[in-house]
Amino acid sequence: MAKKVAKEGEKEEELYEKFNCYCKTGAGDLQASISASSAKIPALQSDIETAESTAARLAGDLKQHAADRTAAEEAMKEATGIREKENAAYSKESGELKEYIAALDKAIPAIQNGMAGTGLMQLGAGVAMLRRAVNANTQITDDDRQSVISFLSGSTSTDYAPKSGEIVGILKEMNSNFGKSLSELEESEAQAAALHEELITAKMKEVKSLGSSIEKKTARVGELKMEIVQMKNELSSGQAALIEDQQFLADLEKDCEAKKAEVEERVKLRSEELVAIQETIQILNSDDALELFKKTLPSPSFVQVHAGVAQARARALAALNRAATASKGLGPSTRFITLALNGQKVDFTKVIKMIDDMVILLKTEQADDDSKKEYCASQIDKAEDKVKELSKTASDLETSIDERKAQIAQLSDELKALNAGIVALDKSVEEATLQRKSENEEYKELMSSNSAAKELLQFAKARLNKFYNPQVALNQGGKQMSLLAKASLQRRMSSFKDAPDPPPATWGAYQKKSQESTGVVSMINLLIRDLDKEIAEAEKQEEMSQKEYENLMSDSAAKRAKDLKAIKVKQSSKANSEELVTSETSDLSSTKKEFMATSQFLSDLHAECDWLMQNFDLRKSARAEEMDNLKAAKAVLSGADFSLLQKK
Repeated sequence: MAKKVAKEGEKEEELYEKFNCYCKTGAGDLQASISASSAKIPALQSDIETAESTAARLAGDLKQHAADRTAAEEAMKEATGIREKENAAYSKESGELKEYIAALDKAIPAIQNGMAGTGLMQLGAGVAMLRRAVNANTQITDDDRQSVISFLSGSTSTDYAPKSGEIVGILKEMNSNFGKSLSELEESEAQAAALHEELITAKMKEVKSLGSSIEKKTARVGELKMEIVQMKNELSSGQAALIEDQQFLADLEKDCEAKKAEVEERVKLRSEELVAIQETIQILNSDDALELFKKTLPSPSFVQVHAGVAQARARALAALNRAATASKGLGPSTRFITLALNGQKVDFTKVIKMIDDMVILLKTEQADDDSKKEYCASQIDKAEDKVKELSKTASDLETSIDERKAQIAQLSDELKALNAGIVALDKSVEEATLQRKSENEEYKELMSSNSAAKELLQFAKARLNKFYNPQVALNQGGKQMSLLAKASLQRRMSSFKDAPDPPPATWGAYQKKSQESTGVVSMINLLIRDLDKEIAEAEKQEEMSQKEYENLMSDSAAKRAKDLKAIKVKQSSKANSEELVTSETSDLSSTKKEFMATSQFLSDLHAECDWLMQNFDLRKSARAEEMDNLKAAKAVLSGADFSLLQKK
């Protein structure tokens, strides 16, 4: 019996060592986690405050940048409006000055060649321009102005030579004044244009710089907001985890202390039991005990009666000992029954009552073990299923997070490519616009030159027809000539008007070169047709180029709108993916914490239930055997002859 009690103690000590190891390891891990969380939470709070302060400052900067950019754009718009007005005034004034100078350049040689008074009327609109020039010039005296106006009106036909020389001097002075005014005006215009260009360039750089700052700071604000959300989620999770760890550590320490006290109590009780057993063995095996037993043997007359009682007592004690062996030690109730049977005066009625109570207690303990086994099996199954489920959920979340991060990276690359494409498209549109402007300017210059050449050829053709074929010239007389053709004609006519009288006739009548003139006219017609053909081709080419340019602009605008829409969609998708990553990361953290808590709960269940589950059948069979032995002892005691005992 002592050996069995000692063996049972060794087994319980082994189980307690495992439990104590779990207490130390679990407490150390929890304390490390609590220390890490306690250090991390203040740092996270500080980081959140810093990020929020930075985001607020950047928001203020963005507001100021937007206002500065709007002000710069308004300044450019206002400066451009002023520049356009100044340029319009310059164009008007310089145009007038150029017309005055051109009129003077034509009139001065004409006057020097002897054209005066009504002869100047052949200049046509040039005379009116001269009058405007004279009235516009503020640097000549009123007398000079009146002299020139009178000269142009033809009121001074006498004293031609001195008067024309004075007029020429006045006109040259006017021409010089107009030239200086034009030079000063052009210089002023160039300075104003350069100043405007510098202002626009500076403002464009400012707008570009502000736009770049707005873009970068907007992106940074978005990143900060995302970081703040993540840090707040992490802070909430960290605080919750800290509270859970602290509570779990407190429960663990409480359970470990309770288990330690229970083990100490069991060790103390087992030690007392072993001491009692050893002392009992020594007492019963001593020489004095043996001598005493000899002296106390019953007399021969009562041998049969005492033998029957002793036999019943021995059989009951044997049954109780078997019960003690089955339950691995005597419990308090069993000890009381054994003590009662070992007494000299035995009341079997009380012993039977004690046996009945002991049987009821054993049944209650067995019912408790059955309930505890069912609870352990159910809870362990549930905990294991939950651990598997949480493990799969965590794995699925990790896979989803990795996939979403890959999707975010792909969307970032696609957005970068789309933005680069839009920049390249804008550059191509700008280059195409510049090329179109250049081509249009070349076309206008070509059309202007060809039109002037065509008019000049037609004028030359008309002049030849006027001499060689007057009827044709008369039919074409209604056509208008350009200013350039008229000016050329006036220069040529002036040379004929002032030519000296022809010399005396020395040869026969003059013969017109009609046949040769016909060839020249044909050549002129051929040149005019070539010019018409070139003009038609240029117009067709210009129309095709303009149409291609418009198609390019339309296609570019459509592609740009499509790319911008795609950027908006991808940005929205990226933002959603990032939000989902944040949410799933938080879910993953919570799932892992729940997984750890559930694993710890499962470990606690195993620590609490493994011994019972492993020894359940043994305990049940031992308890059943103990109840059978108790019932057997009761049956033995119930069949004893009490009448003999009463006679004694």
